[in-house]
Amino acid sequence: MSIFDQETNRFESYSYKWEVSEDELPMWVADMDFKTAPAIIEALKLRTQHGIFGYNVVPQEFNRSITTWWKKRHDLMLDEEWILYCTGVVPAISSIVRKLTRVGDNIVVLSPVYNIFYNSIVNNHRKVLSSDLVYTQGNYEIDYLDLEEKLSDVNTSMLIFCNPHNPIGKIWDKKTLEKVGELCVKHDVLIISDEIHCDLTFPSEHYTPFLAVSDTISEKLIMCCAPTKAFNIAGLQTSAIVVKNEKLRKLVERGINTDEVAEPNSFAIQAAIAAFESGEGWLQELNRYLYENRLYIESFINEHLPELRLIESHATYLAWIDCSKLAKDAAKLCQFIREKTGLYLTSGEVFGSNGQAFIRLNYATNLTRVKDGMNRLLKGIELYKAEG
Repeated sequence: MSIFDQETNRFESYSYKWEVSEDELPMWVADMDFKTAPAIIEALKLRTQHGIFGYNVVPQEFNRSITTWWKKRHDLMLDEEWILYCTGVVPAISSIVRKLTRVGDNIVVLSPVYNIFYNSIVNNHRKVLSSDLVYTQGNYEIDYLDLEEKLSDVNTSMLIFCNPHNPIGKIWDKKTLEKVGELCVKHDVLIISDEIHCDLTFPSEHYTPFLAVSDTISEKLIMCCAPTKAFNIAGLQTSAIVVKNEKLRKLVERGINTDEVAEPNSFAIQAAIAAFESGEGWLQELNRYLYENRLYIESFINEHLPELRLIESHATYLAWIDCSKLAKDAAKLCQFIREKTGLYLTSGEVFGSNGQAFIRLNYATNLTRVKDGMNRLLKGIELYKAEG
């Protein structure tokens, strides 16, 4: 029996994901139902036992743990000086948008994409410019002609990229990253690359950091990363911004300090260091377990839900499911399924208008709950068809 088979109870823990009624099953927001790595728990216990929780600094050990991890796990050499602590990837993105672009600028995204990107753009009075991914036969590709048209707009100053991509789970290969990066260099467009899901890859799959592509591209690139998704510690608010270009780095550092998102709480640093120094074995077991969950979902859909199509994925714990043969409006379908079965899913339209006929399902929970979720999904869809 895997440690990830253990039943966990997140009710009455102020969990955002589990703020539901007791008969509901939340498989929506992207956090996991597993306890984090034992090494992290031990580090937090030790910190708690100290009993004093005043202001904190970011030690060089934090930067060193990141450079060591990226070299060992992703074969990428980072300089410790390139790394800045931030309270989270989303605060980092929003701060960078404010500091490095101007009100009214276009910021390009590749939709469907993580919905909070839109908030970081619109809430800061910039304009979303989507170069929609091309969806053909269950696969997504970049439309480079459209992307270049959007990047070449005189008002475009930034691309927010997602690698691996949320919600579709695609790992972008080096050739793709190179083409995207070269277009940004050509049109003098900065790149924010959100790589928070980079450690949640399926067994034998290889993730390429955007920073690894070329020296020229890396001068235009800001990488945002964190142990929070992979180790289920999002509530501890710890992330890193990696900026090779010194001029950009100074601007980013000024921005996150102005926005007051550059100071760690009393657990953020210890958790990150423990994850990167002692969490790899736990993570490898986690990724195997998530992959088995994924295979179960794929088999279940193929056998019982021919109206649905599970989009091919190589990373994350998020199933992106095409419902277009059943319903063009996934929001109504998700609402119906929740009302009838208690299964709480994410409607694809929040990730962009071209996600309207899709749902996103989070399978980062024990297999018993995954099976429960799939049976609820089957029941909900059967009822939906019956009410036709």
